[in-house]
Amino acid sequence: MATIRDVAKAAGVSTATVSAVVNGSAYVSVALKARVMAAVKELDYAPMSAARNLKRGRSQLIALVVADLANPFFARFVCAAEAAVTEWGYSLVLFNSDEKPENEKRILSRVRALSCDGLVWVPIEPAGRNEGRDGEGGTMPTVLFGRVVENERSDTVTIDNCSAARQVTNYLLDLGHRRIATITGPLHLTTGRGRLDGMLEGMAQRGLAPEPRHIRDGAFREEVAYAAARDLMTEAEPPTAIYVANGVMALGVMRALADLGLSCPRDVSIASTDTIPGIGGLRPRLTRTEHPIADMTREALRLLVDRIEARSPPGPRNIVFQPALILGESCAPIAPSAH
Repeated sequence: MATIRDVAKAAGVSTATVSAVVNGSAYVSVALKARVMAAVKELDYAPMSAARNLKRGRSQLIALVVADLANPFFARFVCAAEAAVTEWGYSLVLFNSDEKPENEKRILSRVRALSCDGLVWVPIEPAGRNEGRDGEGGTMPTVLFGRVVENERSDTVTIDNCSAARQVTNYLLDLGHRRIATITGPLHLTTGRGRLDGMLEGMAQRGLAPEPRHIRDGAFREEVAYAAARDLMTEAEPPTAIYVANGVMALGVMRALADLGLSCPRDVSIASTDTIPGIGGLRPRLTRTEHPIADMTREALRLLVDRIEARSPPGPRNIVFQPALILGESCAPIAPSAH
């Protein structure tokens, strides 16, 4: 993201001139002002007026940028974050990127302009956007939550996605399933990639591999997973089990089975990573791995406050939580005829 120095270089002026233009603090000729504003627009520069007014003090604001607020997982994250920040005397400013890169870019620019003290960010792209730079070229304390990007400067709090998928896959294999399908998240995200890799590793350890047609991208969306499940279960030789990479998609899969007149686990076993509120009320109860969301959220905020208050070591800290396998009734031993 552009700094005041970048704007000055692009416009061929000093940083003092850029400051005078964006703040209106001194006379600048019309021609020079036009040149500076053209550079501001081209570079998408967001001046930190609030920070200047505070003379580098703290706003006591923490920005929380989530990827999809319609996903109950992120709603739980927001509630846990709100409870955590009040203990440290901060307030949250919430943004939802809706898994859209253009939204994310606009939001990160807005975070800088608001002079937030720090950022907890669920990124939606595999590479960072220099999100840790504030409008004056300084570093904004940042913690990446749930997903990892190519950014060595930021602390991260994640779940062991490979372990989550491997636990579920091993459980299905122990029940005798061999024709196992998966509905994944986007593979450019570490959550989607990690969960697919864990499933593949679990099968490879037994000398097995899923059929290529049995690996479907569900985009972490209920309706996409619904369509994928319908396709899978109307094949001539459908899978006997499906590993679903998150709870929202699991709802879509269960709806697809109901609409097809199929029964779980009689016709197909279903297991997932992640859970959402209300999923425990499903019948049969879903076998799944669960995230310790409250603990993960509190740790992310603790790391961030440590950064804001300069209590942290210089290097990035990467905290990985382990998921827990919760057994329900959505999986059953393979029927002898299915082999």
